Amino acid sequence: MKSDIDSLMKQRNFSAIIVFGNAEFNPPMTYLTNGGHVSAAILIKKLNTEPVIFCNGMEREEAAKSKLKVRVFDEFPYQDLLKEADGDPSLASALRLKNILIEMEINGRVGIYGQTDLSSLFSQLSHLQKIMPTLKLVGEPRENSLFMTAMETKTTEEVARIRKMGQITTEVVGLTAEYLQNCDYTTDGILINEDGSPLKLGIVKNKINLWLAERNVTPSEGFIFSLGRDAGVPHSVGNPEDLMRLGQTIVFDIYPEEAGGGYFYDFTRTWSMGFATPEAQKIYNQVHSAYKKIVENLVAGQPFKVYQNMLCELFEKDGHATPRTTKAPVEGYVHSIGHGVGLYIHERPFSGLASPDDNVLKPGVVFTIEPGLYYPDKQMGFRIEDTYWVNQDGAIELLAKYPYDFVLKMKKK
Repeated sequence: MKSDIDSLMKQRNFSAIIVFGNAEFNPPMTYLTNGGHVSAAILIKKLNTEPVIFCNGMEREEAAKSKLKVRVFDEFPYQDLLKEADGDPSLASALRLKNILIEMEINGRVGIYGQTDLSSLFSQLSHLQKIMPTLKLVGEPRENSLFMTAMETKTTEEVARIRKMGQITTEVVGLTAEYLQNCDYTTDGILINEDGSPLKLGIVKNKINLWLAERNVTPSEGFIFSLGRDAGVPHSVGNPEDLMRLGQTIVFDIYPEEAGGGYFYDFTRTWSMGFATPEAQKIYNQVHSAYKKIVENLVAGQPFKVYQNMLCELFEKDGHATPRTTKAPVEGYVHSIGHGVGLYIHERPFSGLASPDDNVLKPGVVFTIEPGLYYPDKQMGFRIEDTYWVNQDGAIELLAKYPYDFVLKMKKK
């Protein structure tokens, strides 16, 4: 949680952390500022002190909404710094940051975070390291960085925001199902658009985007709506020219984010319109059965990868390849059972077989369970995904309910 940041800084022997970039669509900055229209900012947090955000003077009131101390870059006149830097913009920016750090009495190990233009930041920090040789700039692997570790456990307020995103997500999924079920179709099973033309996948995706926008959420990472062979490739987003047909598997993986960059929800259902082939129904039943078995056995305090092993065992008994039996499988079960969800769509805890044992389903964690089986050469793929929370009592809660129907019955013809 956010309250853990100072202890995490102390563990890393950081005298301070610096976060670069916008307050929107920038999880470390959003985490500390709660978002808002602040661009190209620098947030500095010294150990055991409140963060200070430096920004363009025109955005000072937007920055003040963060309730943090706000200072403006104009306190360090850029033209004077540019002259001192002989016209080098990167060096001028480094000199400004140097002056800020000296004023704040920051030296030693400093963690670097945020999202901004990599080339520009690299140039600036390279200069800074040269002109402040006693400063040690530290980057971290994303999987166990200070912010990823702090974000792993959520407050009840954060969970409430994720839960609301779940309600919106499932509402949009319901609208999509209803829309498809109300389509007419030709004698050879092609769904028909309102104007009588064949219904293309791209038209369905456009409607989904509209329904999301109407609810003030954004598919900032896109979403997956794929059918047939593409449904058998886990992260294929689908071909907009594909015709919607009865009896083809549809994988609908949707993971919208709060408008302006905020908390995500992650959710998947697999459908077959009108009917399913016997083979598709059999494989779907195996995925659904495995999903229910995993959920029934979820216990707080377990390393997440325990359930990856359990799922592999279930699928192997059904004759499917898994990451335990096949190196980099492209058919059968090909990914991990889930991941944390928050300001990033993929957060700690992770569940891969090689994930460290400290990726645990502990109180405060929000995570997905998403078993799937994939057979692109058979023109089919299957995944079921829901998002769960381990509450403060150690109970595991589903954050948004939605039916698990595979075959969606058509309401026309």
